[in-house]
Amino acid sequence: MRATCPNIVRIAIVVFGISCCSIALAAKLDYQESIDAHQSQFEKVALDLWNFAELGYQENQSSALLQAELKKEGFKVSSGIADIPTAFKAEYGTGGPVIGILGEFDALPGIAQSTSPFKESIDNATGAGQACGHHLFGAGSAWAAVAVKEWLEESNTPGRVVFYGTPAEEGGSGKVYMARSGAFDNVDIMLHWHPGSENHASPRSTNSNKSGRFTFKGISAHAASAPHKGRSALDGVEAMNMMVNMMREHVPQDSRLHYVITKGGLAPNVVPDLAEVYYYVRHPKREMVKELFERVVNTARGAALGTDTQMSYEVMHGNYSLMPNETLQRVMHAKLEELGGITYSKEEQKYAQAIYKTLVQPSGKIGDQEKVAPYKRTHGYGSTDVGDVSWLIPTGGISVATWVPGTAGHSWQAVAAGGTSIGLKGTKLAAKALVATALEIYENPDIVVRAQKELQENVGPDFNYEALLGDRKPPLDYRVN
Repeated sequence: MRATCPNIVRIAIVVFGISCCSIALAAKLDYQESIDAHQSQFEKVALDLWNFAELGYQENQSSALLQAELKKEGFKVSSGIADIPTAFKAEYGTGGPVIGILGEFDALPGIAQSTSPFKESIDNATGAGQACGHHLFGAGSAWAAVAVKEWLEESNTPGRVVFYGTPAEEGGSGKVYMARSGAFDNVDIMLHWHPGSENHASPRSTNSNKSGRFTFKGISAHAASAPHKGRSALDGVEAMNMMVNMMREHVPQDSRLHYVITKGGLAPNVVPDLAEVYYYVRHPKREMVKELFERVVNTARGAALGTDTQMSYEVMHGNYSLMPNETLQRVMHAKLEELGGITYSKEEQKYAQAIYKTLVQPSGKIGDQEKVAPYKRTHGYGSTDVGDVSWLIPTGGISVATWVPGTAGHSWQAVAAGGTSIGLKGTKLAAKALVATALEIYENPDIVVRAQKELQENVGPDFNYEALLGDRKPPLDYRVN
């Protein structure tokens, strides 16, 4: 187990070590020139990642592309982090503060990959789509890291920037394995962003999450002529699901229990001897997630006993809740407000209106992308493996409108906009906001001290990190049927 430990002494040295001359020079440098200079490069990267649309832990082309671009820009790249072939880090600089920037790039299964403003059928080879905008996340973060690198170089400011290529956020918990391996050790501040339908830097928490695949094995038989000789594995799955659904009446209100049957037999006249169901268990508190997950396991045990089948299960992933750091969020909010929102061209406006007509109960309206949402503390009921990082390192993040306002994540509409200039405009804004925040921290290292103090107060003096997924190895084949 590893306890969080802020390196305040090192930061203090940095504070006194930066010369007035360096700060003065740094203040004169315009990071936006660097952003502009690399725009075509990273817009192409974003669209290449969109076209790759690779699933978790299978992001070979995506990871290789990002590594190649960062090597070309002078970063030292280390790959295969935490025994994950597609995980890597790229670092530049010396001294401190050390600022990490997270980048994701995995796609989602079962989503059409098209920029059409109308829903289309799935016809790409992998049956996957960038429905959460991780192609923009990866490209935009790498773009920001390059701009920060150039600023450090030109201003002669002490400090390091580390880009983390983090695979399999969607149900694979890539960052958790990286955190468990110590990949984020010695990082003072972590920054990230996420594509969305609005611009905000508010402190936003999320649910903790733990998932598992439950496999039932029975006895095959002819369903008509010899049903008494069979034991249906599907009966086991259905009995489990029925009991979990009854559980919903007796769990805390903020809980989320959802499942999908991944295997259930192939022919009605054959008693299925193998069936599988995949469960997610969520709650704001990880302790409650542990308790609820064990209750779900007990329903599986009871279902197996009642249907005379055999049950086994595998924990697939587990994430802590996202812990916002208000010291960092206020800095990021200020920078995002300075930069402002996004303006659509006439063509983009027309496209956005076509998309908007397809939305069900949209949460916003066209025009919202031009504004920055007010600062307020919120809670999201989804989950992210950034959560584990945020319990170890002060972590700040923003959301930027890369989709038509009102668009839900994990939708074909998110895929579509993310492959157009609308998505690219949002990515550029995100890169600017990340760079502006990083530069503010380098010029004012006391932000690190305050952010680390806040983290220590939030986690408490007795906190030791223990991954919810235990000591299992990364499930590199979890997306392989």
